[in-house]
Amino acid sequence: MEIKIISDKENPLLHRREVKFIVEYEGATPSIMDVKMKIVAMLNADKNLTVVDSLNQEFGKMESRGYVKIYNDEKMMNLIEKKSVLEKNKIEEEKEEIEAEGE
Repeated sequence: MEIKIISDKENPLLHRREVKFIVEYEGATPSIMDVKMKIVAMLNADKNLTVVDSLNQEFGKMESRGYVKIYNDEKMMNLIEKKSVLEKNKIEEEKEEIEAEGE
């Protein structure tokens, strides 16, 4: 899987960085978590403040276009993002901890 950054801009009003990218891959479409961890490594970002907003596959191509938001602080991220988007971006370790607490 290879990721190419198309645009990278700072949004000071919403206290975040917005990145648009293209993912080229072989075989199955990569999961949001795979893409998120690769973006975090590439951009040296905090995985807990990074949200993959969209990952859209191009028809007939082995590539997807995506949009990721990297927040400066958790307060703004929780204020702006929908709960459903935050849930799909949670890391598996965090989900297991929450389930263990509920039992």
